[in-house]
Amino acid sequence: MGLYRRGRIFWMNFSYHGKQYRQSTETEDKRIARRILDKVKGEIAEGKWCEKLPGEDRTFKEMMEKYMTEYSIPQKASAERDQSSLTHLSPFFGHLTLLEITPKLVSQYKASRRSEKASPCTINRELALAKHAFSHAIKEWEWLNENPVKSVSMEKEPASRDRWLTYLEEEKLLGLSPEWLKEILVFALETGCRRGEIFSLQWRDVNLFQKVITIFGKKTGERRGIPLTERAFELLQAKGKTSIQARSINGLVFTHPTGQKVNINTFRGAFARAIEKAGIEDFRFHDLRHTFASRLAQAGIDPYTSQRLMGHKNFATTQRYAHHYSESLRNGIEALEASRVESFKELSQFYHSRQKNSLSAGEASCESP
Repeated sequence: MGLYRRGRIFWMNFSYHGKQYRQSTETEDKRIARRILDKVKGEIAEGKWCEKLPGEDRTFKEMMEKYMTEYSIPQKASAERDQSSLTHLSPFFGHLTLLEITPKLVSQYKASRRSEKASPCTINRELALAKHAFSHAIKEWEWLNENPVKSVSMEKEPASRDRWLTYLEEEKLLGLSPEWLKEILVFALETGCRRGEIFSLQWRDVNLFQKVITIFGKKTGERRGIPLTERAFELLQAKGKTSIQARSINGLVFTHPTGQKVNINTFRGAFARAIEKAGIEDFRFHDLRHTFASRLAQAGIDPYTSQRLMGHKNFATTQRYAHHYSESLRNGIEALEASRVESFKELSQFYHSRQKNSLSAGEASCESP
């Protein structure tokens, strides 16, 4: 047992029933901290001490407010989705203290969401958010010792979507989109960028001389350079000449015609109308990214290069498109077969010519005097 500093505050280190505990004395005064530790020692010796965690009196609402403020909003690309998930989690758990939330109660939440016809994917996103918030409360804030969501199984999700746009669908969609939306769609198809990456792209990250853009993937926390196709280059070149925003090095590349930042609700409405007019079913904006990845694979681009272009942190994500890549390899196999046939022809011609020359030489020797 002993005292140690964390910053300016003294903490206690002691064991109870073979388990090691570290707790804050919440004081900078070493003498007071020593008295608090001595009191704990006495309670342990008399069998009166019981563990009281800092988060016992905290509610789920307090935990989620702290999580959103300190972690989700400043660091996560999915902060908007987290807010949406909270509209379902908070009414169910919000008034409860953290110790009142048990695995049994989490299972009841799953059942209630199923009865509301929520999809397995949606339920899993909500559970993942709660589980991650509890993990922060345990590891970083030291409010608790147990994560009640961790022992609850996730819902079984359907197979991953693999929807992409055909060239005919692309032509229809672009033809029925307003110009500002068309530019965003073309750029998504030519670069594979995520929606948030496109909306936050600034002119300072565009290098038209080298025909490359630099993307900061908020989802992965990494930067990646993407060489521009001729179509994407011409699009940015034209925008650079006409866009007011281009005059400012920090200006956004893609905006509304007014020059204002793209409003997500306005964008969703415009995209939905264009999809409906084009008669394209079961298609989302993120499927444009799938389209880019599928076309890379169909063109025979190796998965490692595709991973780098897509900005996938996990190679398994890129491997989803491996079946497209396998199909594209058929041309290679056919070329191999054609090469083999050609080689056999050349070999056959060689032996045939050699045999013919040999026979000619024999006939000449027979005719010699």
